[in-house]
Amino acid sequence: MAETRIAHDDQVRVTVGVDTHKDTHVARAKDQLGRRLGERAIPTTPAGYADLLAWAKGLGVVETFGLEGTSSYGAGLARHLRREGQVVVEVIRPNRQARRRNGKSDPADADAAASAVLSGDASGPPKAGEGTVEMIRALRVARSTALKARTQAANAMQALVVTAPDQLRQSLRGLSKIELVRTCARSRPGKLAGTTAATKAALRSLAVRHEALEAEVKALDGEIGPLIATTAPELLAVFGVGPDTAGALLVAAGDNPDRLRSDAAFSMLCGSSPVEASSGKVTRHRVNRGGDRQANAALYRIVLVRLRHHEPTQDYMRRRTTEGKSKPEIIRCLKRYVAREIYAVLCIMAVRAGLADVAA
Repeated sequence: MAETRIAHDDQVRVTVGVDTHKDTHVARAKDQLGRRLGERAIPTTPAGYADLLAWAKGLGVVETFGLEGTSSYGAGLARHLRREGQVVVEVIRPNRQARRRNGKSDPADADAAASAVLSGDASGPPKAGEGTVEMIRALRVARSTALKARTQAANAMQALVVTAPDQLRQSLRGLSKIELVRTCARSRPGKLAGTTAATKAALRSLAVRHEALEAEVKALDGEIGPLIATTAPELLAVFGVGPDTAGALLVAAGDNPDRLRSDAAFSMLCGSSPVEASSGKVTRHRVNRGGDRQANAALYRIVLVRLRHHEPTQDYMRRRTTEGKSKPEIIRCLKRYVAREIYAVLCIMAVRAGLADVAA
């Protein structure tokens, strides 16, 4: 597409929308009035990022870059632009109804990203993705996959015991999961001369895998724990917050929690904010099914711990129950309160990090 030069007395202020992909990014630039200035496709390499920035600066004064997928395909470009002092805004993918009506293409998505920035629909800065929280996130990804694989191995072992030959099944069926893993890992299947030996061999293979994954999870916990303790000691001091829940909440907030405008924004991010569900004579709120579900699960675990061991939370549950609230509604309210408390702690951490940066 040919670039358009707009002649007028005022300086051209450029907003660039970028549709991100694995190997190629497509950008479209607009001026302050929403008129198209040009279009560019770049490879997802440092040289491509530098070329995009130089191209945008050649069109006028660059004000903002609006990127889709700042935590996935666009993470590299977002980091590069932030290091160059550019303002980067995270853009949500275009509305599906609009896509069906207008069609879909990479330039159209880039155009929609630029329009979202100009209209103010997209205004939130993305996660920094360059600090300790990003380290925690990467380690938690490895831990999560190890946990899932460990669970799959245990389930497969229990399924094999159910269908095992009678003698083998009788010797294993009364064992707990831990005892089953230990017993099968130390078994000697012998020569594969029948179904019993084959089942023993399969169970031993799964048990050895389970033990290896268990060791991997413990090793990752040993690396994640000190990072969280160093980064967020105030968060660990909150009642009901452990290393796993703290890690999930830190990852949701990112290395720059100051990007969250208020406790309501953080609650919305965690999917714990109330959603209006009123109709006719009924006035009520329902549970939010959006947001970061891992952070939402972390808030849920905190609430469960407090319901069992925190007397003020128990008193709140009894009081709201007498008012006619259901247990899910009360838990939703408690998650909102916990989100407000966590946000206050994140603000303290952000101030402390800012002071540390100034001192450095």
